[in-house]
Amino acid sequence: MGTSFILFSPPESEKDTFKENINLIIQDLNGMNIDLDRFAELSLGQIKSMVTNSAVLESKKIKKGNTEFHRIIYTGDQGVFHLQFEQYYFIQQEKAYVLTFTSEMNSFLHFKVIGEKILNSFLPKS
Repeated sequence: MGTSFILFSPPESEKDTFKENINLIIQDLNGMNIDLDRFAELSLGQIKSMVTNSAVLESKKIKKGNTEFHRIIYTGDQGVFHLQFEQYYFIQQEKAYVLTFTSEMNSFLHFKVIGEKILNSFLPKS
């Protein structure tokens, strides 16, 4: 489904049934004339229609140096899991890059710092 890679955290115990993860999806936007704002708008629509019990907590454009990206933080359910997601969207050379950090909702804050450090390491260098 266009996933370039998935990084999984090791289980914290034998009872840990969900592996926090980071993944990258690359979408070809060649000829579609979609900018970052439009891509974020379309993605928000997909989240609201495709993620069970979704709730968007944050959606904003961020600029770091010469790099501009959109960050969306949202919650939703997948099967028995109540999850929280943090996504970075950026567009380069008519390709959309979607980096996603996924964690169980109740442990999101525990993993947030390392998750964001990993996400930030993939942003284009200014």
